[in-house]
Amino acid sequence: MNGFLDALSASGPAPDRVEKMALYGQFVGSWDLDVVEYRDDGTTRRRPGEWHFGWALEGRAVQDVWIVPPRGQRDGDAIAQSNRYGTTLRVYDPDIDAWHIAWTEPVGQTYLTMLGRPQGKDIVQLGKNGAGQTVRWGFYEITSGSFLWRGEASADGETNWKRVVEFRARRR
Repeated sequence: MNGFLDALSASGPAPDRVEKMALYGQFVGSWDLDVVEYRDDGTTRRRPGEWHFGWALEGRAVQDVWIVPPRGQRDGDAIAQSNRYGTTLRVYDPDIDAWHIAWTEPVGQTYLTMLGRPQGKDIVQLGKNGAGQTVRWGFYEITSGSFLWRGEASADGETNWKRVVEFRARRR
């Protein structure tokens, strides 16, 4: 397995795109999460989580793994508990000055592709979920030691955004 991890990981951003890689590169490291899920019935579910970001693919990508609840707190049937253990690959595309994003979460069998761009001080990612809804995932209130990540969905694609989940992240 060390050969795979050595081939995947990188020590930093690729030299030909250092400035652009900083958008997601600022998150490289490990984070503790306070996760709030917003359910259709108006209730919420709060759980802890963990999120790890690293340089990948010769520094031309930033990959993460997020886990809710954290390792060591994952008891019982992962599907029945609605546990999450997924990865996101983010690759900068200089031709469109945006990031191609692919998220995979095998516990819930959820797969999503998006485009990500800076929007002022925030980062906004847009795509379509399996139900055809437009999804907006964003990083907000970004500091060196914390950020708010929010996942939203909209049936009409532009308005009426419904909050699905929020992560409050604190750097370890």
